[in-house]
Amino acid sequence: MLKSVERMIDAVIQRVAFLALAGMIVVITMQILARVFFDALSWSEEVARYLLVWTTFLGATLAYQRGRHIAVTFAVDALPSTMRRIARVAACLVALGFFAVLITVGVKYMQLQSFQVSASLRMPMRYVYSVIPASAAIMAYYALLDLFELLFDRARQVADDEEARQLERDLP
Repeated sequence: MLKSVERMIDAVIQRVAFLALAGMIVVITMQILARVFFDALSWSEEVARYLLVWTTFLGATLAYQRGRHIAVTFAVDALPSTMRRIARVAACLVALGFFAVLITVGVKYMQLQSFQVSASLRMPMRYVYSVIPASAAIMAYYALLDLFELLFDRARQVADDEEARQLERDLP
């Protein structure tokens, strides 16, 4: 069930990130055309900037879910299977701690900026900054799933043990 929720969240984030990126492309194109042929649009730079912020955080969420963030794994891969699992559990716990801090700071920042509105659109800035705690909460959910899988998924433990045996055979 948890994996189905993960897939559903992922599908929603993919669509929202795509729409934000497509919207950013449209707005920037409109701005270029307006500057060349007419008067500049007063709101386009602001909209493009906010869409970039949203795209960045949503993209980070998608990358985290797929394990695509930069990682140096050669040291962990060289460990025996038990130590490798411990290192991966520790990495999940560190990530959870970071996401908890990011959620807290993001909520405080939203509250701090709750009275501020954007210059051109007059939109409350809390909507722009709401992506910070939202994406951190989703990444924390993904980290919890990874942690549960590491601790309780017997199939993954067997696969990790097989991978360790394969690595040992490949070493000279």
